[in-house]
Amino acid sequence: MREAGVTVALVLIVLFFCATAPYFATSGNFLKIFVQIAINTVLAAGMTFVILTGGIDLSVGSVLALCTVVGATIMTDERLSAGTSITLAFLACLGTGALCGAINGWVCEKWKLPSFIVTLGMLNIASGLARVVSNNSTISGLPQPFVEFGNLIFWGIFPSIFVIALAVVLIGWFILRFTVFGRFIFAIGTNEEAVRLSGHNPRAIKIAAFTISGLTAGIAAMVYLLRLNVGSPIAGIGYELNAIAAVIIGGTSLSGGKGSIIGTLVGACILQVLSTGLQLLGAEDNVKPIVIGTVIVLAVILDTYRNKFLRAMESRKGVQ
Repeated sequence: MREAGVTVALVLIVLFFCATAPYFATSGNFLKIFVQIAINTVLAAGMTFVILTGGIDLSVGSVLALCTVVGATIMTDERLSAGTSITLAFLACLGTGALCGAINGWVCEKWKLPSFIVTLGMLNIASGLARVVSNNSTISGLPQPFVEFGNLIFWGIFPSIFVIALAVVLIGWFILRFTVFGRFIFAIGTNEEAVRLSGHNPRAIKIAAFTISGLTAGIAAMVYLLRLNVGSPIAGIGYELNAIAAVIIGGTSLSGGKGSIIGTLVGACILQVLSTGLQLLGAEDNVKPIVIGTVIVLAVILDTYRNKFLRAMESRKGVQ
């Protein structure tokens, strides 16, 4: 029901802009949308795991920036061949992101601290490390094969970076839908104490959720490098807010336990379609954040009423 609701909303928004915004219903515009949602989709996929457990990760934007400069530094090392540098950069980005996420989860669980505070601290730490690693400068000159792959377009409309984002979403969907670990993610968000009393370790699962969020930040860093061909210490500013917005608009409850990674993908699409459509309608840059912010608030309000409705239905079933 959650996925169906946001999907219908996306279709209605697309139809509205197709009818009102010039050049919206063109292959070139849809290609642009797919390019622009790739990074946010990858970040939001990992964020979904954390929010489903009832946590939040504010550090993904800065972790992305750190991973971009780490990856770009390796790929511009003249001592390495193009193939070797790309492989090492990919592994380094994933390792750096996963390590930052694991630290977030471990600190939260070790000292029972709110994830909001811990990840806010990691936001600043990763941002500072990105400036140190890059010497506060942009790193360019990435290998040509890497740049060429980033420019690939499949079937005339799907850029390579969007295909990567879809792959991340599908893997995340499979994990949440068909694995025991995925069931525990939902169970912890619903009732962590019940998971503990059943003999399982919620702490390890929550640390793993943060690790996945960091891992996807590393993948998003590679997508960023593919798209812009530079590593930047100021990359990712505000990206964590867009990722959280995509997750919430996609129907995942901030209280945890309810949601879908497919809904997250649709939420990311809604954000970008709104932004692009308003731009084509000639809306001022100051208006777009107002509209998108209003949509986010409405999504949270809708989630509140939806949860009340579901609880009422459950209580009626219990009475019967």
